[in-house]
Amino acid sequence: MTDGRSWQGNWKVRLHERVRERGFASLTAFAKARPTASLVALAEELGRDDIAGVQVLSGLLAEAEQRKQVTRFERDVLVRMLSQDLPHGWPAVLDDANRFAVAKALSGWIAYTPEDHQARARRIMMGLLSHPPPPGWRPLSPDDELLLTLLPDEEA
Repeated sequence: MTDGRSWQGNWKVRLHERVRERGFASLTAFAKARPTASLVALAEELGRDDIAGVQVLSGLLAEAEQRKQVTRFERDVLVRMLSQDLPHGWPAVLDDANRFAVAKALSGWIAYTPEDHQARARRIMMGLLSHPPPPGWRPLSPDDELLLTLLPDEEA
């Protein structure tokens, strides 16, 4: 975890320098190579002491907006949240412990979703809760078939 150093200096430049040092042209390409890694894990790989997960999130969103791929960004973040909080996939039964893990994953995803997309994210969350995916479902990329059904690409 960082101790505030992540916000010192020009963190955006530092973030992109770290990505290039690892041979990637963009933060999106770096993250795409690790589709189930949490935002914190991505940040730690780029700089344990001076890159924060929220900075990775911000950078990914900026690149998605620039490329008009915000819906893909949303799917990407959902994959990361589900992988982090439901490592064995969607639970077969929503008992108290599983309900908490599902709620944590979905609420975290909604919190990271751009504000103008949050109403749709809430509808998707309610749909997943009322009509759960198959037990064990664990998307491994933003191109997961079910995710593409829930969040189809809208940008041109």
